[in-house]
This record gives sequence, C-alpha cells and structure tokens, in this order.
Amino acid sequence: MRATYFLLALALSCLMALSAQADSLASFLPEIEPAELAPGADAFGAVREDVKVAPVLKGGETVAWAFLTSDFVGTTGYSGKPIHVVAAIDADAVLTGVKLVKHSEPIVLIGIPNSKMVALTEGYAGLDLKREAETGGEGHDLDIISGATVTIMVIDDSLVRAGIKVSRALGLGGLSPVQADGPKREIDTGLSETYDWATLSGDGSVRRMTLDIGQINAAFEATGDQRAIRRPEPGEPDDTFIDMHMALVSVPSIGKSLLGEAEYANLVNWLDEGEHAILVLGRGAYSFKGSGYVRGGIFDRIQLIQGDRSVRFFDRQQRRLGEVAAPDAPSFTELDIFRIPADSEFDPAEPFRLQLLVQRAVGAVEKTFLTFDLGYKLPESYLLPLAAPAVVEDATDEAAAKAALWQRIWKDRTVEIGVLGVMLLVLTGTFFFQFQATANARFFYWFRIGYLTLTLFFVGWYANAQLSVVNLMALAGSLRTGFTWDAFLLDPLVFIQWFAVAAALLFWGRGAYCGWLCPFGALQELTNKIARAFRVPQWTLPWGLNERLWPLKYMIFLGLFGLSMVSIPLAETYAEIEPFKTAIILKFVRDWPFVVFAVVLLLIGLFIERFYCRYLCPLGAALAIPARIRMFDWLKRYKECGTPCQTCANECPVQAIHPTGEINPNECVTCLHCQVLYQSESKCPVVIKQIKRRAKVGTADLKGALGQPPANHPNAKPQTVS
Repeated sequence: MRATYFLLALALSCLMALSAQADSLASFLPEIEPAELAPGADAFGAVREDVKVAPVLKGGETVAWAFLTSDFVGTTGYSGKPIHVVAAIDADAVLTGVKLVKHSEPIVLIGIPNSKMVALTEGYAGLDLKREAETGGEGHDLDIISGATVTIMVIDDSLVRAGIKVSRALGLGGLSPVQADGPKREIDTGLSETYDWATLSGDGSVRRMTLDIGQINAAFEATGDQRAIRRPEPGEPDDTFIDMHMALVSVPSIGKSLLGEAEYANLVNWLDEGEHAILVLGRGAYSFKGSGYVRGGIFDRIQLIQGDRSVRFFDRQQRRLGEVAAPDAPSFTELDIFRIPADSEFDPAEPFRLQLLVQRAVGAVEKTFLTFDLGYKLPESYLLPLAAPAVVEDATDEAAAKAALWQRIWKDRTVEIGVLGVMLLVLTGTFFFQFQATANARFFYWFRIGYLTLTLFFVGWYANAQLSVVNLMALAGSLRTGFTWDAFLLDPLVFIQWFAVAAALLFWGRGAYCGWLCPFGALQELTNKIARAFRVPQWTLPWGLNERLWPLKYMIFLGLFGLSMVSIPLAETYAEIEPFKTAIILKFVRDWPFVVFAVVLLLIGLFIERFYCRYLCPLGAALAIPARIRMFDWLKRYKECGTPCQTCANECPVQAIHPTGEINPNECVTCLHCQVLYQSESKCPVVIKQIKRRAKVGTADLKGALGQPPANHPNAKPQTVS
C-alpha cells in the first residue's frame, strides 16, 4: 500500500518537478568560453552568495563580472518562458560581452535564424550602463528584427535593467545602490468624490501626450535612416498623429470619475489583490494597440515602465471601455483598460511612464522604430500620509506572491479548465458505463473520433498540455533538492491531467491517458483512420515479434531515468525520442531533423496503428509500471475468448490481446473496441450463437402455441394407420 501511495504522489508531482528544475548562472557558465564575455579572459570564479554574479578572470585578476539577466529581472517572452542571457560588466559599468544561452521562442522566431538572434544579442557588448541609468534606459538605439519585435524588446529591456541593478549592487561605474526613501506611500481608498474631465486633467489625474505628423516625420529624419525618411506619414504636418491620455483608474476617485460607478465596480471585481489598472485613451492616425495582439495576444506597441521594472500587456489583461463617464470628456476612438499584475511589483505611489513604440515600414516586411514616453505621477491628494509600515516576514510575502501567481493563472484559464473538466467527466462516465456506451458500434466509433479530435486540437495544439516523460525525470532530480506545491499549480491543465492520470491508474491503468488524452496518440490514431479510408494496407506483426518489441519502450524509459540521475539536461536531450515537442508543442515548426523524425513515426503509423505508442513511448512505459496496481478489471470477456474465438485478438488496434484470449493491461490503451465486439451481433460468435438459440426456442414455442396444422395442410405431418 505504501508503494501505491508513492506512485500516486509520483504522478501528481510531475509538473512540479519540471518547474523546480531552474536554470542558473552556474549551469550556463560551463557552456561559455570566458573570452566570449571579456577579451583575453581565461576563467570564471565561483558565483557569489550575496549577489548572483561570477568574476571573469584574466591571469587570476577580475576584469569583469558575469551575471544572468533572469536572476535580476523578469525576462518572460512570447512563449511564456524566460529568455536567458549571460552578460559581463566591467568596473566602468560597461558591458564587455553578451551571450544568448537559452530561449523558448519558436512561435515568434518562425523563419528567423537563431544565428541572427545571437548576433543581435552579442551586439550589446560595449553598452554604457551609466548612461542608461541617467537616461532611464534610453541612451542607445533599439535594433529590431522584423517578426521578433517583442522578443528583442524583452532582451533589450532585461539587459539594461539587470545590468543597472548589478552595477548598483557592486558599485560599478560610480553607481550607488538605490536607497529606500522610507515607508511606502499608500492610496487613500476612502476618497470617493468624482470630478469632471477638466479637473482631472488640471490636477494631473489624467496625463496627456500629443504628437502631430510633423513631429513624427522630424523624429524619423533625425535618425538618418534614409529608408524611413523616404516614407513620411501621409497628411499635413499639423494633423494629429496620436493624442494619447492615461489615468490610474484603480484609484477609487479617479476610477469612478472616468469609468462610472457600474464600470468601476466591474473593475474592482476584475482585479485581484495587489493588482492595479490604467485607462489608456487614444485618437488620431496611429493606434497604440495596433493589431499584433490579435495574432499573438500581446500589445507590442506599449509597455509600462517604473524604475528597473517593465510590464507588457497581454490580451487577457485588457478590457475595452465604451465611453468616458466624466462630464465634458472629449471623444476617443480607442478606450482600453489594462490590468497591471501583482507580481510586477508596481507601486502606484511612485512615478511611472507608458512607452509608445512608433513603427514605420521601410520595406516589404522590414520596419524601423521610435519610442515616446507618456509620464505619470499620482497627485498627492490621493495618497495617505506617511505611516510606519507593519513588519511582515519575507517568507510570508514570498509565499503570498507565489500563491497569488498561480491563483491568477488559474483564473485567467477558467474556460480551458472548464473544457478539460468536462472532457474528464465524459471520459469517466464512458468508462463506468462502458457496456452501455459501446452498445451501438457506429455511435461509439464517431464518439471516439470526436473525442480524439478534441484531444488533439484543444489539449494538444491549443493548450499545449502534452504530458512528457521529462516531467518524471525532473521529479527524480527535484526529490533530492525539495520543491513546493506552488510550482505544481503554475500550469493548471497539466496539473489537472496528472491528477486525473494518477486516479485513473488505480481504476483503469495507463489506457485512460494513452488511449484518450494523449494528443500525439490521438494524432497517430486519426491519421491511421484517414489512411484506412484511402485503403492504405495495414500490417499486422507476427505475435512473437510484437511481443518481443514491447520491452523496447521500457528499456528506453529506464535508460532515460538512469541518465536523469546523472544529468537532467542530458536526459532531456535524449528525451527527444519523444516527438511530442515537435509535433504538438511546436506544431512541426522546428529544425528539420526533429520534424523528419516525427513525420517518419507518423508515416509508419499509417501502416501499423500507434506504432510509437506500442514500441517506443517511454511515457507509456512509465505509466504502465504503476498501472499494475489497478484495482479492477473492467473489460468483459467470454470463456470462449481465445479458445477458440480470435475475433478480438485479430481486431485489437494495438495487438494487446494474447492468442489465448487474455488482455495485456500493460499494452492496452482502453479503446473499448473489444467491448464493442463483445456485444456485436454480427462478429462475436458467442453473441451470434445466443441469438440463434433464442430464435430456435422462440420458433418451437410458437409452433406449440398454434397447434398441429390440419390433415390436408401442406405442412401437416403424415398420419400412420396401425
């Protein structure tokens, strides 16, 4: 029983393990030559305990300090994962070298060589961070790669802000650490007066930035880029390019004045604890929203900047406003509310700015960019007087921040969680009432096709909730270092699936996931169905060969698991034997060797159904091992199954039924086809025999009820005379 609990906990903990395997500066330094970060350097020193930097040594002398940007600032890109950059900074606060070491930006970088990204990142060598600190990060020109705007902006922002933080922490270039100004100011939530537009604009509650077409054309001319100069904005110089206003509407008085009582109440319900919101209004020829958020879900023309922190807004953090409630407010073509997440460390009492990215096409696909800032400072009248802050333990703050993070993620993915929950309920009902579900062969066939299609398109390609053996390998490593439950919950769909799989292992074995919820398994089966429709011949392996190929996936799993005990990154590299990342997560947009491997497996699957699942899948093997503890045998069988009847064995899609009639639970994917055959009146000999017997008995009873025909009737028995 203790083994059962352990295996259940193992399955439940997989997501957590993967999340806990964090990247660090120490893990990246062995992959970098010291001379790549500082000319002439020949070694790295140990990473410091107080500040996460490592000395870059030349002849034993420290010539620079290496740091990982994600150790100091948020570096999340389009993929939702950090973009890791290692940089080095010298005593004058100048970057001596930069190295892009890891990223997960496949969607943004479609068609963009990784070498181009690496070259652009390395071009930040020589950046003077003293000037960046003086100019608020605007002391350099931002070089943009068309098609990867957000990714480049994240790299640029993280290098500048992390570099300034390191410089201040180490006192480089004369930059001193930022001293706290005392207790934090708090918003006076008791104020509820409402004001008209003129009052709000006059006291700074609403801030404005207006740019005309002449100013924009002049700004592009100042860059000296002839391609941009040759494409001026259409219109007269005095025409409005953009008239943009901003207000902090999470402040009660400002929010009620601009949104109205009803909309402000909706805003309060929308915001979680620690979150704030700004209202951005715009009119003119240029849109501050653009259309990028429709394609990628991120507003790439604006970002909020406060000190060393920046916030980019996603579509789930935005709501449209119908109209401004304040009297005498002008009309706007764009009215949008943006939510500032709690983990951004935004302080409403401190000044901040909204940066606008203005782009101009200079070619068929190329663009050049300028940035303009709309500054904001909350008027003093909305703030409480200074008061001594309550003493709170750091550990408590950290735990609350983690809890707020995963709770917000779950709230944002409510729809996806609901759809997955319904899928799991339907599947559970199907298994519990499988005899009724499989009574009609045609209905069940199309039900299964529909379910697998939903698994592939929703769970796989839309939600990217494909489970992997990498989860299990990472768990083994994390058990040695410890983990917390918060990380488990960062991906709700994956967490829910692991919980469901753990429960299903006790009832039905591996088949609940492998046969119904695995997106790649669904892709194999659906493509095989299409192949059958085009009369592609199906190959049935000899039983002896089929049985001897089964152990391959167990050997692969054990090999990967053992390798993970030595090196998880190395094990993850060899775990590419799973085509899940290529076919499901990246949707085949990847380097050609990975795509070829996945396509070859699918092509073989056209002839041998679920070839990969049956013989190569390490995840299937990992689930089959604890599945031996399942508590029930749900699949019904007749004593004639296997002796002499071989119908189910011959028609089993994965050849999981022995010639003697037993179903191998390690290989069964619980497709329930054998249960359809169990009730088939046209294929199951036992059912056919029962029908004939009932028909024969019924005929005899009918004759007895009607009596003997008359003597002259053609069917009358001849009479004998004694």
